[in-house]
Parts: sequence; structure tokens; C-alpha cells
Amino acid sequence: MSSKNQRAADLYTELQKRYPDAHCALHYDTPFQLLVATILSAQSTDVGVNKATPALFKTFSTPEAFAAVTPEEIEPHIATIGLFRNKAKAIQVSAKRIVDTYDGEVPDSMESLLTLRGVARKTANVVLGNAFNKNEGVVVDTHVGRLAQRFGLTKETTPVKIERDLMSLFPIEQWTMLSHLLVRHGREVCKKRGGSCSSDSICQRYCSEAATS
Repeated sequence: MSSKNQRAADLYTELQKRYPDAHCALHYDTPFQLLVATILSAQSTDVGVNKATPALFKTFSTPEAFAAVTPEEIEPHIATIGLFRNKAKAIQVSAKRIVDTYDGEVPDSMESLLTLRGVARKTANVVLGNAFNKNEGVVVDTHVGRLAQRFGLTKETTPVKIERDLMSLFPIEQWTMLSHLLVRHGREVCKKRGGSCSSDSICQRYCSEAATS
């Protein structure tokens, strides 16, 4: 194992000890609900999405229910979420494709998920990793991207290239959990602004911000 891979392994171990209950923050009961919640979470907070989805899923409980209505009928249920009109259309179109092409079941492959409207690699990784326990990649959101750079895991700035670097450093079975651990640490400690890196043991060892915060 290279020194860089060993450093990544040590970091993962420390994060796992710190956050043994790390998990997907979006609330869902089915793969389809997770898909919808993840589409809604783009440029929005998980907290905001979780406030909106209970009533949304009570009204539209299946892909067939979403497919049978217009985007305009979905909009009032997600109006508190940013870009809600575009997201309502994406959800309705994706639901119709799931019904028409996949017999009402969310597909469990990267290739098929990427054919759904509103689904890019990040969303597909969330669904595959959390709904189907398939590690196809690493979810790179703003927290993961920021910490990957601060922890010296990558020098890249685009999600696709950051993901590639993380996939090369961590074993495949850790990819889904890695994002949960980094998100948790990014939200609680190593924040974009006003974090507590300078007094945190993990940051003191791994984070470049610890020396400047």
C-alpha cells in the first residue's frame, strides 16, 4: 500500500470511529422515494427536502401516481424547494420512464439511471449506494469536494475528477460510506466558513485549514 493510500485508510478509520452512525440524511422508504428526494436535493438542503417529502409521498405514493399527473400538479407540494418547477418536471418525466420502460421499478444500474431526467452521476451514486448497496462511485457534493481538497486527497476541482481520485484511494466497499463520513465531518466541523478545524483532532492531522483557522 502506498503512503497516500495508507493515509487515506487511516483517515477513513478515524472518521468511522467518530461517526459510527453516519448515513444518508435524506428520508425515504423505497428506492423511488430516494430517487425523488435526491433530485429535489440539488442546490437545496437535505433538511428542506425532508420537510417537503412526507406530504409529497403521501399524495403521490408510487411512480405510477407521479406519472399520471402533470408537473404543475406536483409543484405545490415542493414549492418550498429551490428550482421546484424544473424538479417537478424532472420527477414526472422520470416517473413516466420508470413506469413505461422499467415496469415501475427504479433501475439498479448506472447506465439506466442516467437515462432518467434530472439524474446525473451524483444522483445515480446516491441511489445505487443507499437503495441497492452497490458501490459504483463516490457521491461528490460540496462537502465531499471541499474536504477531499483540504485533506489532500485530490488537487482537482471538478466533481468527476475528484470522484476519480477518491475511487483510486479507497477500496470499492467504502465508497458509499466515505461520502457519508465526509459530509458529516463537513457539516459538523470542517465547514466552509466558521469551522473548528484548529481544535479538532482529525483536522489537525489531515486538514490544511487547521493551520489557518
